[in-house]
Parts: sequence; structure tokens; C-alpha cells
Amino acid sequence: MKKLFVVAVAVASLLIAGVAFAGQAASNTGCGLGTMLFKNNADNSVILQTFQATTNGIYGNQTFGITTGTSECQQPKNFVSNQQLNEFMVANMDNLARDIAQGRGETLDAFAELLGVPSEKRPEFYGQLQSGFAKIFTSPGVQMASVMDNISTVSK
Repeated sequence: MKKLFVVAVAVASLLIAGVAFAGQAASNTGCGLGTMLFKNNADNSVILQTFQATTNGIYGNQTFGITTGTSECQQPKNFVSNQQLNEFMVANMDNLARDIAQGRGETLDAFAELLGVPSEKRPEFYGQLQSGFAKIFTSPGVQMASVMDNISTVSK
């Protein structure tokens, strides 16, 4: 009898919590594979939201989704969504690191051009990047997406 009461209270708690979280699955669990698999089915279910969040976490695809704007993720407003710029970064990240460290250079000029930094603001932009070099290139194996995010943070 006591076990039945405990189970009934647990089920009632889950149902009440499910109603409290109604319509908030995506904001509770984020974007990613779990969000895509469970879609709107998780809105009224704590259990499905848990599966959704766990799936997102296990497969670790949220970072990729945020970077690319896929998997029902949205890129942050400060993320540069420019295919040319992404291709430039892939091909020139080492040269760009060198130029940022020096505060000048051809690669940095081309990068600023792709970003649309007006020529009169480039000296200030270059100075911000140069002084924030350690915050931009945080490790020898830093990924392009991190460099882009770090540049956008340092150059505000």
C-alpha cells in the first residue's frame, strides 16, 4: 500500500511538472538531434524533455548546429554568416593569426574587407584584435568557429 502511494505521488508530480513546462521543450533542452527527433511531442512531457536533452547531450551536435545554423539551432546574432569568410578562415587561419599578432598584414586586410569593416575603422579594429590575441587564439589547436566567436567578442 505504501509503495502504491509513493508511485502515485511520483506520477502525479510528473504530470503536474509536465503541465508546468508545456510549450517550453525547445527552450528547456536547446537545439540538436534530440530536439529534431522529439519535436513538439516533448512540450507536455518531462520524460520526453529529459530524453530530448539527453540525446542532444550524448551526440554533442549542438555546437555544430549552432555554428552552422542546422539541427533547429540558430546562429548567435554576432556570428558572421558568410560562406566566403568561412572559406577564407579555413584557408588562411595561420596567416591571419600571424597578422593579428603583428596588428597588420595582407591577410588581416582581406579579413577586415570580408567582414565589412570600414577602412577608417580598421586601425582600431586591428588594435582590438592584436591586444586580444590570447583571447582569440586560445590554444594551438583552436577551431575556426571558436576563433570567429572570439573575434566577435574581442572586437565589440
